[in-house]
Amino acid sequence: MDNRYQLIILGGGPAGLTAGMYAARNKLNTLLIEKAMVGGLAVYAELIENFPGFPDGISGLDLGQLMFNQAEKFGLKTFIADVQELAVQDDQKVVKTSEGDLTARAVIIALGSERINLGVPGEKEFVGRGVSYCATCDAAFFKDLSVAVVGGGNSAISEAIHLAKYASQVNIIHRRDQLRATPLFVDKARSDPKINFVLNTTVDSIQGEDQVEELQINNVLTGAKSSLPVSGVFIAIGQKPNTDLFKGLLSLDANGYIITNEKMETSVPGIFAAGDIRSNSIRQTITAAGDGATAAIYADRYLGE
Repeated sequence: MDNRYQLIILGGGPAGLTAGMYAARNKLNTLLIEKAMVGGLAVYAELIENFPGFPDGISGLDLGQLMFNQAEKFGLKTFIADVQELAVQDDQKVVKTSEGDLTARAVIIALGSERINLGVPGEKEFVGRGVSYCATCDAAFFKDLSVAVVGGGNSAISEAIHLAKYASQVNIIHRRDQLRATPLFVDKARSDPKINFVLNTTVDSIQGEDQVEELQINNVLTGAKSSLPVSGVFIAIGQKPNTDLFKGLLSLDANGYIITNEKMETSVPGIFAAGDIRSNSIRQTITAAGDGATAAIYADRYLGE
């Protein structure tokens, strides 16, 4: 395999795959590096109903595979490796991987973010069967059912407000007696009769047969344990961007996300960022794909300068 390219894309989620398709279609010598399975976090979505072109919905796994097939059709080359470092040497970007060093004049970072898991029994087993990390993606599956949201920040309260449009009851479970969300969000949630607050409480386990049926919860003040019947649980305790490699190289916001302009350009010329790893991303499959297309178009223009 060559070790010199015009463009290297880091990450094979919707942003990286779309960038790869655009770049390969424009005849750029492009390599996409992914350490695991293509599709990103979207592969965990059992059904995506809000991606244009699929009126009956499509699984995240299938959508990722279709994106990959389309990019490969235009000649995108892919490489399985773990990215260990990104450095700049003159006008070249050096990508150091577990399988060796590669160079390119431009790089698109689309490594996404990692959700912070609860780490309790049943969480992993019921992903896609009642455990979700995205109310915007999955709320409609819980119409007229009781659900729980775990978390106390803006994301959790926003998820609960959205879920209340569909569910019969939404239980917000938070380990403290004070929510971290802004008062505006909290007031809106408290005014919704469908939303119930379960404070000073943690989740011990998620239980059920084929689907989520109940949560085992614990009151941290009294130690009292109880069961909360729910058909779904939305975990919203935060996400961590995969940006540790870029600290000291790129400008990051207070939460560690990469700062870009509207062209997806970072603080270093020739390095672009797209998708969930980018500051102010709304973390939707469709917007990640749009970011990837934008990054590829402006990377092409950068290479043509």
